[in-house]
Amino acid sequence: MAKPIIEIPTSRRAFLTQSGAGFGAVALAGMMAGPKVQAAAPGINVADLNRAARSPHFTPRAKRVIFLFMEGGPSHIDMFDPKPLLNKLHGKQLPDSFGEVITAMGESRSPLLESKRKWKQHGQAGTWVSDWLPHTAECVDDMAVIRSCWSEGINHSSGVCQMNTCSILGGRPSLGSWVSYGLGSENADLPNFVVMQDTRSSVVNGPRNWGAGFMPALYQGVRFSEGSQPIPNLTAPEGFTDRRQMGKLNFLNQINQQFADRHPEQSELEARIASYEMGFRMQAEAPQAIDLSQETAETEKMYGMDQPETAKFGKMCLLARRLSESGVRFVQLYHGAGSKWDSHSNIERNHSKLCKQTDQPVAALLKDLKQRGLLDETLVVWGGEFGRTPMSEAGNGRDHNPTGYTMWMAGGGVRGGQTIGATDDLGLHAVEDRLHIHDLHASILHLLGLSNMELTYIHKGRPERPTINEGAFCEKLV
Repeated sequence: MAKPIIEIPTSRRAFLTQSGAGFGAVALAGMMAGPKVQAAAPGINVADLNRAARSPHFTPRAKRVIFLFMEGGPSHIDMFDPKPLLNKLHGKQLPDSFGEVITAMGESRSPLLESKRKWKQHGQAGTWVSDWLPHTAECVDDMAVIRSCWSEGINHSSGVCQMNTCSILGGRPSLGSWVSYGLGSENADLPNFVVMQDTRSSVVNGPRNWGAGFMPALYQGVRFSEGSQPIPNLTAPEGFTDRRQMGKLNFLNQINQQFADRHPEQSELEARIASYEMGFRMQAEAPQAIDLSQETAETEKMYGMDQPETAKFGKMCLLARRLSESGVRFVQLYHGAGSKWDSHSNIERNHSKLCKQTDQPVAALLKDLKQRGLLDETLVVWGGEFGRTPMSEAGNGRDHNPTGYTMWMAGGGVRGGQTIGATDDLGLHAVEDRLHIHDLHASILHLLGLSNMELTYIHKGRPERPTINEGAFCEKLV
């Protein structure tokens, strides 16, 4: 007769489950009752929670989001927010009327640095855009330029974390995870939340930027790789039939599920099981979604894929359009991965190069979505973790500025051809229609039909919300 398997408890939950006929775990589940515990209960497939589309709180204007993240902090006062006074006061110190200013590198008393850009008004509304972005300037009538963003993250780690999770501290779910949790999937054969970055360098904070935090791991983002194969190992080995692969997958899932039933608190394992199942389904669906050979040479040229400077980000933007078109809810593209937009010195050289890499692909994405009738239901968001200061650093660069900077939104029901809010005369502080990151996230969720106060997840006995009980929809966007 085989001896029973005795499993040594490795956690408090395991101890309570295995002690006293499991009655301790009953009490624990009662105290922690919420989606995480209930979702992992025996007999309920966690993957089903993310597979079917769910009803929004109210009629949405957008169905999906493409977030273009310029990591490192693009300079608003050199791209979208011209400040004539800054050029007039070039070389002088910040006036005392601005009070005490705290900067990341302590350059608050450094001389002011002029903007060398040439500015022009574009579109029917006369939106100001600098000569660094000639292609983006052609799309301003579809864009709402928000000049009054602000936040608390003064360094890259806290800034990127806050722009993704609404908190400068790690551990909370990302915006894409909240969208995935709140709306479910449009296409069960593709990930609901996809992340891509333009370099092999790690985005500051790494995967926690697209993590699910305290929610089940099922809702975290799936990173596609750079290079010729965005999804590694997608194609089965030669001679490996679907039947054989499915048999192997079923056997692995049976073993994993037995372990998962004994450890219902480990959502990571449920997510892994779901990922195996999705990986099998993706072998039929994903190759179509990421196959750029189906695009015309004219389309690839529009995205700049025929030029070395724009080819990489152009490909990412084109993939973002194809994924959104295929039903992926949230696509996030990181440009300048590794804080390349961080311009403490030589901002002219740095930003000239990065704007060249992104300007045409971003404009192509907007134009392509529009001509295909997808822009109305796809919200495109552009921005970084903060802006740059009007004060100089190293004589020819700018420091971090979270107190006033620019982002823009297009499509997804947003009324284009407008500028919202304003910074002061030097571009240091947001002073009119100020929008905190909480407000930005609340507005994105609202356009998707989700209330930032009604969308809740029970964690440790309390309701958690995506904007941490703050933030409001910016009515001027629509």
